[in-house]
Amino acid sequence: MRLKGKLAIVTGAGSGFGAGIAKRFAEEGAHVIVNDINQGAGERVAKETNGTFVQADVTKSDDWAKLVRAAGAKLDIVVNNAGWTHRNKPYLEVTEAEFDRVYAVNVKSVYLSAIHAVPVFQKRGGGSFVNIASTAGIRPRPGLTVYNSSKGAVITMSKSMAGEFGKDRIRVNCVNPVFSPETALSADFAGGSVSEEAKARFLATIPLGRFSTPLDVANACLYLASDEASLVSGVCIEVDGARCV
Repeated sequence: MRLKGKLAIVTGAGSGFGAGIAKRFAEEGAHVIVNDINQGAGERVAKETNGTFVQADVTKSDDWAKLVRAAGAKLDIVVNNAGWTHRNKPYLEVTEAEFDRVYAVNVKSVYLSAIHAVPVFQKRGGGSFVNIASTAGIRPRPGLTVYNSSKGAVITMSKSMAGEFGKDRIRVNCVNPVFSPETALSADFAGGSVSEEAKARFLATIPLGRFSTPLDVANACLYLASDEASLVSGVCIEVDGARCV
């Protein structure tokens, strides 16, 4: 088992990519702290993975403190998966409240994870962050400008964190999924509904001809979080069927 004996926090793990990551990590021997703001969804995944559910809002420092306390001194891995987007629409129609929420959930949460988890990793002699960014941070699509820029910020932040915390044997990496109809945000990405026409439009941009799945993303996270990637830090793995080529 590639994560036997390891303890991981996975945020936004009640559905979509987060649920897939939590389940894959558990299959490989990790004990997972399943985080979600949705209690019912989070408890369901925790039960399926024999994990521990902790309800928390990742935009709040006190909630991150609660998450890290639940993990304790044996925390090995933090997967920052929780995300949010405004609906696909012209840039000038995005409200200030939407802008603030996108950056709070997608970017501030990564900052807060480091504030609370890095001291634990330093005491342990190392640890691993895996941040779920997006192909949107590399090849942005029109109509999602604020979301795109937030994911670009996560990518740059991750690389800089890798450089800064390397001396502490803390690794920081990214996974960049392409569009997936299996996530809760897919309708907003598509502008309101995931119609067959919308799916065909997205699919036409992916050379391998299929969407990313929770298992695809989970397998990339598994590699980055495992000891197999002990010298891998500051990288982004595109799980995108060559969309970003």
